Amino acid sequence: MKQLAQILLIDDEPHNREALSLLLTGSGFQVEAVGTGEEALKVLQQTPYAVVITDLFLPGVSGIDILKRVKIDYPYTNVVLITGNASAETAVESMKEGAFDYITKPIDFEKLKIIVTKALEKSQLVAENLYLRQQLRGKYAFDNIIGHGPAMQRVFSRLEKIVHTDSTILILGESGTGKELVARAIHFNGTRRNKPIIAINCGAIPAELLESELFGHVRGAFTGAVADKPGKFELADGGTVFLDEIGTMPPPLQMKLLRVLQEQEIERVGGRKPIKINVRVISATNADLEADVRAGRFREDLYYRLNVIPILLPPLRERREDIPLLVRHFLQKSCQEMQRNLMSVSPEAMQALENYDWPGNVREMENVIERSVALTDGDRIGRADLPPDIGGLDEDAGDDRIAPRVTERGIDMPATVAEMERELIRDALRIGNGIKARAAALLGINRTTLVEKIKRLGLQEELSDPRS
Repeated sequence: MKQLAQILLIDDEPHNREALSLLLTGSGFQVEAVGTGEEALKVLQQTPYAVVITDLFLPGVSGIDILKRVKIDYPYTNVVLITGNASAETAVESMKEGAFDYITKPIDFEKLKIIVTKALEKSQLVAENLYLRQQLRGKYAFDNIIGHGPAMQRVFSRLEKIVHTDSTILILGESGTGKELVARAIHFNGTRRNKPIIAINCGAIPAELLESELFGHVRGAFTGAVADKPGKFELADGGTVFLDEIGTMPPPLQMKLLRVLQEQEIERVGGRKPIKINVRVISATNADLEADVRAGRFREDLYYRLNVIPILLPPLRERREDIPLLVRHFLQKSCQEMQRNLMSVSPEAMQALENYDWPGNVREMENVIERSVALTDGDRIGRADLPPDIGGLDEDAGDDRIAPRVTERGIDMPATVAEMERELIRDALRIGNGIKARAAALLGINRTTLVEKIKRLGLQEELSDPRS
């Protein structure tokens, strides 16, 4: 995040400007001083300032004019007004326009220092908040939801249509398909993005505590309720509530949630006063809610309220064409987090990853790639570096390899054989201390054949040891 410059001082009287600038600088503040409002606006276009201190009555562009411009263009900048008029009317007008504070002449410098210190602290907090929101928007941009196959294209098409609506959304998909990622992407790309999104896993909280978590409670509502506490719906006011694993919600709470969706108001546990709220509800489940409705485990009226716009996320085994993209994404992410050079994946390992059924979906893949990056010694992940159920190699078998398996999806035999040859040549050269003649003998071929294979398989740079 770019650090804000500290103080821009504006005063049309040179003596006052210089004296105040010296006092502020002497107290450890960084100060840029100008004499007119016009000059101040030009400076602000070039440099972001945390605090603007300006005389209220300037010729031309006045202090109030500067205040109005700053509030529009520089939300992280606080304005302190200096005025010779101590009337209540002046104070009310300046605060109404959004001034952080004002101080009257003659200036009490100790009071000004306190005001400036508080204004700097607030500006830094606002700037950090804006920066974090920008980071979140980037993190949850639709571009970061990876997939170019037809299944994900249908998802993207629906997301683009509903992102600027306020409709209730139900995200369906197996565990690990990215339901919360999609929910956050909808929030951060929609009209509520500047308000909070609060997620709650309905299946992870005991039933007797879930109502209080969602709707809050009043003091004395139950043992341990020593003070009033707002729930997630109140805390998310203006934003989004994401209800994960909605199918696990107990029936009594289902009825209360239905009322919240219908009336847009909640009642805290133990309270009698309705509290108006303004939230968008996005829910998600890996269960078959229609079957639960038929079995009487889930309220039919609540199901229809939640399922205004359904989004179905396909399991990874049904979009295998996206696996190489996801592998590269998680590879780059893990290498960056572990401060390693960007690694590659051998064709044989990639084929094993594509053939695997991924019962844990995208979440499982992320964990597998992270594990492989952490445990692989070189710059390339081979089939032997993958977990046994994916790579087909027993971890307790050391470097013993087994033949690749042919699946119903087929196998790229030339690429697989070439990769096996590369691995064998690497092993032989390692055992033979890089001496090609010794490695050739270990492989049962002559040295000339080994050199030809090294060239054909593109191993020259990797195996650049000139020893023979």
